[in-house]
Amino acid sequence: MLTAGWNHLAVVAEKIERVASLLGREPRGLEEIAVEAENGDPVVIRVASLVDDKPFPTLYWLVDPALCYRIDQAEAAGMIKTFQQRFDADATLQARMREDHRAYIALRRRFMSPTVKARLRELGFDETLELRGIGGIADFSRIRCFHTWYGAHLVRSNVVGEMLDDWWSESP
Repeated sequence: MLTAGWNHLAVVAEKIERVASLLGREPRGLEEIAVEAENGDPVVIRVASLVDDKPFPTLYWLVDPALCYRIDQAEAAGMIKTFQQRFDADATLQARMREDHRAYIALRRRFMSPTVKARLRELGFDETLELRGIGGIADFSRIRCFHTWYGAHLVRSNVVGEMLDDWWSESP
């Protein structure tokens, strides 16, 4: 069981160390643990939109090794191509995907402080994050990476994450 919601957990030194251990490096731009497992391990982290004066469009980063491996397996099995074909053939799925991207952009904007927004404008990057959705993708009709979609899904449900959940529940 995972915990998530709008009452996110504060990032503390122990959690930062655990995230670093899971990533194999110090986390850059870590702002909070967005989702934790029941045992307290970080599952999804929220990352700053501006890191070292560069825009960082991936708001949520999946750090749970078991989930990352499971998603690696889905990608290796060709599921991105399979899902993409389903989206390409279904206007309703396409509309849901576009809405998921727009909701993600709005959520990312909500987490940006006025100082960060001003700095993005100053650096000429203010439009960059307004045009990039889940995983930093600019083409809202394409799936590039299940990891970014699923990390975001664990915070706020999205169509790709739902499809992954369904695929896993149907897989032997």
